Amino acid sequence: MTARVVVVTGTSTGVGKTVVTAALAATATASTNGRVVVVKPVQTGTGDGSPGDAAVVHALTGCAVHELTTLDEPLAPDTAARRAGVSIPPVADHAHHIRDLAAHHDTVVVEGAGGLLVRLDAAGGTLLDLAVELAETLPVEVVVVTAAGLGTLNHTELTVDALRARGLEPAGLVIGSWPTEPDLAETCNLDDLPRVTGVPLIGVVPAGAGALARADFCAQAASWLLGF
Repeated sequence: MTARVVVVTGTSTGVGKTVVTAALAATATASTNGRVVVVKPVQTGTGDGSPGDAAVVHALTGCAVHELTTLDEPLAPDTAARRAGVSIPPVADHAHHIRDLAAHHDTVVVEGAGGLLVRLDAAGGTLLDLAVELAETLPVEVVVVTAAGLGTLNHTELTVDALRARGLEPAGLVIGSWPTEPDLAETCNLDDLPRVTGVPLIGVVPAGAGALARADFCAQAASWLLGF
């Protein structure tokens, strides 16, 4: 059986990508008897001792996680590596690692760093490049995590257009943090996001979901991702 590879990108940093990644992993785990792994190719901002995204996902879900490269400063990976004077693996190495994991799991969820075109290596390789390379040999679904409020339509359309330009049709959009009291723009965006992009809205994650205990998070995750 070929593994399901889900690549999670955001329209920008801070849109709720890590919590959505955890929700996707928890939902997949419920249907595949735990044969799910989450991969974070590059994690920056670890120098202050705060947990990386992979650690957050594991805390919320209990899923196995792989963090392939870590860098101290909270910057784009290529910038953080250059400032630290260190070499980081090329995107091709990450693709090889993910393919190896796919051979032993039902679902591999890959979380990017920031947005789709953030550079993950010193040669200019991006999450988009990684997704394209993986799609050469594996079935890849790209989930775009987007903000709820004003400005999200432009950011989301740009991300979707960049994916389509490389031959990848997004599997769906997920609003990463839905407020308890949405304003007019946020309410309209529920309809406008799929309308302007032509991509289905497959999930809405409530604000504060990342603060839930593991059992509560896993029990509720599927209800936030009705289209996954």
